[in-house]
Amino acid sequence: MKREPDFSNILKILKREKPNRPTLFEFFLNVPLYEKLVGEKVPETIATTEYHNFMIKAFKKAGYDYATTFGSQFCFPTESKSKKHTASLNEGASITDRASFEAYKWPEPDDFDYSALKDVSFPGNMKLMVCAPGGVLEHAVALMGYENLCIMLYDDPQLVRDVFNGVGSRLLRYYENCINYDTVGLLMSNDDWGFKTQTMLSVKHMREYVFPWHKKIVDLAHDAGKPAILHSCGYHEKVMDDIINVMKYDGKHSYEDIIMPVEEAYTKWGNHIAILGGIDLHFIVSKTPVEIHERCKAMLEHAQSGYALGTGNSVPEYVPFDNYFAMTGSVM
Repeated sequence: MKREPDFSNILKILKREKPNRPTLFEFFLNVPLYEKLVGEKVPETIATTEYHNFMIKAFKKAGYDYATTFGSQFCFPTESKSKKHTASLNEGASITDRASFEAYKWPEPDDFDYSALKDVSFPGNMKLMVCAPGGVLEHAVALMGYENLCIMLYDDPQLVRDVFNGVGSRLLRYYENCINYDTVGLLMSNDDWGFKTQTMLSVKHMREYVFPWHKKIVDLAHDAGKPAILHSCGYHEKVMDDIINVMKYDGKHSYEDIIMPVEEAYTKWGNHIAILGGIDLHFIVSKTPVEIHERCKAMLEHAQSGYALGTGNSVPEYVPFDNYFAMTGSVM
């Protein structure tokens, strides 16, 4: 795809304005696709200058105005899980009670190196979108186990609060260490919150334990004059007001036809928040390139401002190359 990156398009979309041209948005692609785009192997170590520059080349070649990357190798260690494509949300818990909480070795974001963010080379007017190794709720679930977390909400709410504070404060510090690099244009706060019918915790508990940390992350970005995007899977209708008016995210990513097609989401919320991606992954995988191209063109016609085209979630390896390129070719 031959066009020069222009980060101002993303900024216009996040202000719910019409971009200079149809614009693509994706959280991440996949290793075979990255390597097909660049013609090189993906670097083995993330958050290095080599890794950042590789991602820039891949996203540029695919037609994006930014590249997704990590600020450092910061992560939360957890017990090992089964090496399968799917694993139980109860598996690998490190914190199950007060004693295991006290024994857990919390990683400190300041112990990791972020300096590679300043050493990248951009073609055109391009920026980095920095994501985290996971989100506030995701890490709390990984550390406690989903069932145990749900039980502890009632049996030991102070332990739950301490875990969320331990996670949230460190994710906030991770983003603080990223935000002031000139190469970083926006923050991606990636945190899956729900299933197709509800949030993973009650709305009350989401507001008590999860959302305050997200608000701090958004405030951090806005204080630095940069936007923040939420990537979150699941049913969000009962918390969209929180996303828009309390946390004040600039854009929302991740949609599924079985929950709410992106066309409907744009009609419902597009005047209040930028709608990003949304072409359902099942649709992308199961339909023909012609059908994909037609739906994408229709969505671009429907959403003249505040919208960037992409999948509903990401581009996993099972997406056929031809189907992916049918989607991205719709912006040409």
